[in-house]
Amino acid sequence: MGNSDRKPGLIKRLWKWWRTPSRLALGTLLLIGFVGGIVFWGGFNTGMEKANTEEFCISCHEMRNTVYQEYMDSVHYNNRSGVRATCPDCHVPHEFVPKMIRKLKASKELYGKIFWRY
Repeated sequence: MGNSDRKPGLIKRLWKWWRTPSRLALGTLLLIGFVGGIVFWGGFNTGMEKANTEEFCISCHEMRNTVYQEYMDSVHYNNRSGVRATCPDCHVPHEFVPKMIRKLKASKELYGKIFWRY
């Protein structure tokens, strides 16, 4: 009964398992990346859609008692056709890249809102 009967320690076994290439490693990595990408894109898209609502605009800008009241009396809010133009329809670009640039520029407004300077 020499040292050859002993099992390697936990750290050595984990290291060996970690260093041994798996046949499924690339497929697993691709699958995890694909699923992670879908989850990220879904969350990102949901956040962007939420940030393009009238409620979001009113919550960030102090408009509820000023400009928003004027907007509710305008043809943009109340008209015969029933079609309502909301803030993002005119104030946020519809194409993806210009929209993202505008969202990045708007981050300074968040800073101002947080620190009461805007």
